[in-house]
Amino acid sequence: MKKYSIVLILILISIKGYSQRMVYKQKALEVSAGMLSSKEVGSNYYVNLTLNSYARRGNYWIWSAEFQRRTTDYKQWKLPLENYLGEVGYSVQLLSDKKKFITLNGGLTGIAGYEVVNRGDSLLSDGALLLNKGGFIFGTGGRLSLETYLSDTVVLLLQGRLRVLWGTDLEQFRPSSGIGLRINF
Repeated sequence: MKKYSIVLILILISIKGYSQRMVYKQKALEVSAGMLSSKEVGSNYYVNLTLNSYARRGNYWIWSAEFQRRTTDYKQWKLPLENYLGEVGYSVQLLSDKKKFITLNGGLTGIAGYEVVNRGDSLLSDGALLLNKGGFIFGTGGRLSLETYLSDTVVLLLQGRLRVLWGTDLEQFRPSSGIGLRINF
């Protein structure tokens, strides 16, 4: 079954379409993942699922859902911090070559979601009481993405993002970097 799935994906990717790129009202589905900090990448990551709708001149609307997981140190333990975020924004094409094979986009977004600290448990293993509680968070974000077409429908993304979040007792400024794949349909 796995072998057939891989063959089917390769066939779908290799289908040559002679359509234009970034066509007005064209939709795309994007999956991306990345790291939230340079230390302990395995426990400081995000996974993002985005629906894009192209506007004119290579610009596009962004609607996304994201899960973030970070850890913070407390004595010899690592406390988990998880965010469930929704994001809406607009991305503007800053630079591109003539055929839009490689583009540089910048975007601004509005963010809202929920933050969970230590899986909602306020009592720590050593008997200490955690004062930071989970709750609703909101904010804004900026992103810079370098995008290149692997085929007429598949795009590879490299992203750098900065988020400013309110309603949190923890870090307000949250940079991240990641890689993603977008499929235009």
